[in-house]
Amino acid sequence: MIEKVAKHKQYDGLIKEVGVLLEEARKNVYYQVNQILVKTYWEIGKRIVQFEQQGNKKAEYGDKILDTLAVDLKLNYGKGFSRSNVYSMRLFYLKYTKIQTVSGKLSWSHYCELLSVSDDLARGFYEKQCLMENWSIRELNRQINSMLFERIALSKDKKEVLKLSYKGQVIESEYDIIKDPYVLEFLKIPENSKYSEKELEQKIIDNLQLFLLELGKGFTFVARQFRLTLNNSHYYVDLVFYHRILRWVVFPINCLFHDISCICLPKRSW
Repeated sequence: MIEKVAKHKQYDGLIKEVGVLLEEARKNVYYQVNQILVKTYWEIGKRIVQFEQQGNKKAEYGDKILDTLAVDLKLNYGKGFSRSNVYSMRLFYLKYTKIQTVSGKLSWSHYCELLSVSDDLARGFYEKQCLMENWSIRELNRQINSMLFERIALSKDKKEVLKLSYKGQVIESEYDIIKDPYVLEFLKIPENSKYSEKELEQKIIDNLQLFLLELGKGFTFVARQFRLTLNNSHYYVDLVFYHRILRWVVFPINCLFHDISCICLPKRSW
């Protein structure tokens, strides 16, 4: 009986090991295919621009050729050559003229989102943050639409804005982790509607993953209605978060009306 159980456990282990190998192989295949696809679209964009310019600095044909090109490419090679996608390939090359600056870790869909950002500094920032924080396409789109770069850049001078674009957001102090303001459009609360602090708290809990992404890198959820005792009086904090990098506890306060600010305390003080 014991031998049968041992064999059964060994068999289960075999199944798990095979599953791990298959999952790893699928990830590697996806990564390689993605690299090839991004590079191929860059090469297509390069050839479109070269054909347009015909050795001149300015394009002779401009956007006029894209409509015809999209139709012919789709007719000859199938899906993936809509007018918007062909335009994106052309723009991709114009914005990333050196293939070495293109990251193989980002998908073509990521780059399509990045190309929607006209400002080069802002685009550089979103690209770096996307790589650092492993944003999905949906999260990248949300951060662009919520103007994350502009919100962070407001508190920085020109030199710091350039640094922000080239390196992304580097967490050096508590001021770097607290955004002002926070954008909570994912809670889907109608503008100018009346709601209680408790209702807002519940909506944040219901959308905790998105809220953590809005807070930024390094935040983890600790507790809800956390009790603090000061001078023999008990107080309850709606939501408590912990920042793993700075090792600070963060209490969002003044949550009403989307005006969320924070106070931060070192872990040893709570």
